[in-house]
Amino acid sequence: MFYALATRKIRSNLVTFHHVLEDIESLNRKASEGAYDLTAVSYHAYAYVAPQYALMASGSSVGDGYGPTLISASPLDPRELKGKRIGIPGRTTTAYLVLKLMQPDFQAVELPFDQIPDAVDDRVVDVGLVIHEAQLTYAKSGFHHVLDLGRWWKERYGLPLPLGANVLRRSLPPEIQRECCRLMKASIQYALDHPEEALNYALQFARDMEPQQAEKFVGMYVNDYTLDGGPAVQEAAQKMLDMGHEAGIIPNRVTVEFIR
Repeated sequence: MFYALATRKIRSNLVTFHHVLEDIESLNRKASEGAYDLTAVSYHAYAYVAPQYALMASGSSVGDGYGPTLISASPLDPRELKGKRIGIPGRTTTAYLVLKLMQPDFQAVELPFDQIPDAVDDRVVDVGLVIHEAQLTYAKSGFHHVLDLGRWWKERYGLPLPLGANVLRRSLPPEIQRECCRLMKASIQYALDHPEEALNYALQFARDMEPQQAEKFVGMYVNDYTLDGGPAVQEAAQKMLDMGHEAGIIPNRVTVEFIR
C-alpha cells in the first residue's frame, strides 16, 4: 500500500511522510495516545480512537470469506472452544473482537502475533488466533485448522470482514486531509498497477515468506476494497462495531464513515 509513497513514486508539495513500521497492536496503542497524524489501526481499535481520528476511504484490509484463523496442535471442533486458553494478538485487534462475538467464553492470553504458533506448539495455549502470514503457513508447520473467522462472518452475515484501516487525525487542516486521502489512494492504485515491483519492495519486510506465498497473501488483503472502502465495507464495519457495543466489549457506539 505504501510502496509508492515510501519510494516517492507519488509526491506532494503539501505533505511529506516519515514511515514507522510496527505491529498492529502497537499501532493501535499509539493511536490511543495520538502519536501519529496518519496511521494504520484495527477496525476494532477505531472504536476507541474515533474522537481523534477519521477513517480514510483508502487503505482497508478486508477479508471476503477468509480472515484470522484459529489453529491448534491437535484436532479440535469449534464447538469445543468454550473455556479454552486462546493466544490472541492483542485485545484491540479486530481478530479478538470477532472471536469474542463468535465465542464469548474463553481465556484470552495476549502474545505478540508472531509468537502465537510457538505458544500453541509448546502447549502454553490450547488454541492460537493467527493473523498475517501464519494464516497461510500454519498447516506446513503441522498445526490443525479449527475455524476461519472471516469464513464464519461471511456465512453468518453475508458480508466481508473489515480488519484494518488507515485513519487520519481530525485536527489536521481540511486541505491536508484531502491531500493525504488523494496520496493514499494513488499509492494503492500504483501498487495494483505495478504489482511485481510493489511486491519486491514489500518482501524485504516479510517474515520468511516465499515470493509466491507473499503474492497470494497480498492479493487477499490489497484489492478493490482497499482502493476505496465502499458501502459493503462500511456496512460490515458498522455491524461489527455495533455488535461489539451490544455485547459489552466496546463501551461507546461509534459511527463508521469514510473521508475521501
